[in-house]
Amino acid sequence: MNWSSPVTHHVLIVVFGVLSIASLIGFILSRRATSEEGKTTVANLNARTNSWWVMVIVIFTALSLGNMGATLIFALVSFLALREFLTVTPTRGADHAALFVSFFIVLPYQYWLVHTQWYGMFVIMIPVYAFVLIPMLATLGGDVTDFLERNARTQWGLMVCVYFISHIPMLMSLKVEPLRMGPAGPVLFLIAVTQGSDVFQYVWGKLCGKRPIVPKLSPKKTVEGFVGGVLTAAAMGAGMFRLTPFNPWQAGVVALLLCITGFFGGLVMSAIKRARGIKDWGTLIEGHGGMMDRIDSLCFSAPVYFHVLRYFFARD
Repeated sequence: MNWSSPVTHHVLIVVFGVLSIASLIGFILSRRATSEEGKTTVANLNARTNSWWVMVIVIFTALSLGNMGATLIFALVSFLALREFLTVTPTRGADHAALFVSFFIVLPYQYWLVHTQWYGMFVIMIPVYAFVLIPMLATLGGDVTDFLERNARTQWGLMVCVYFISHIPMLMSLKVEPLRMGPAGPVLFLIAVTQGSDVFQYVWGKLCGKRPIVPKLSPKKTVEGFVGGVLTAAAMGAGMFRLTPFNPWQAGVVALLLCITGFFGGLVMSAIKRARGIKDWGTLIEGHGGMMDRIDSLCFSAPVYFHVLRYFFARD
């Protein structure tokens, strides 16, 4: 991260300014709330704000440490997300070897590829070699009960929690110009737009949401919330073009793509939760549920964004 860049200074001022205002509003509301319902709502708001403080500080700290810091932080994110994913999906004793290899060999090796910037192996290691290895190990257990389903769950967990998320720190290896904030700029753009879209969809849904968009999967997501949130986040992305090699209209188009793919990422993860009969993936982050509840949108938007940058904006 280029700490001397005016763009970096502006980002820090905006991000920490917004969080400070949110904390102040939460403090004032906590003093004024009188009903139990009001106190509960304010407490949830303050818990979410406090969690955002922690997450933002962790993200900025990781990015300030360069490729190594980002790689380690997102490796931890992948580990926690994979643990949540496989905890809520049933496994059997015969799966232990495959699970051990997934957590302690495949995951670390994928992030070692990120650190060494070995793109050729990075892009095929999990979709090809891990997909071959996992069922091979599962056969050694000799248990054929739900064999296809069990292996598919482990493979899908590796794809979503490890492979997709590893594209975020891999962004810092791309040679794209201009980057006024340094390699951290495209990473912050991705996170801000994708997470901002989630927030704006929630706000617009509360303000004017009437028609559920997919009621069986996520009854609180509405057509009005989706349209308002996506367009607002896309406009915000256009205004953040200085973090990227894009001009304003390119940043707006890419942001729109991230919002749409992120939205479907959230829906897919909601479908899995509904199928398992759970509300949240975990309780790791106060006010936000588990790690997967926070990164579900990024799981889908990160690889799309990485390849848009690599194939259309990166230089050899």
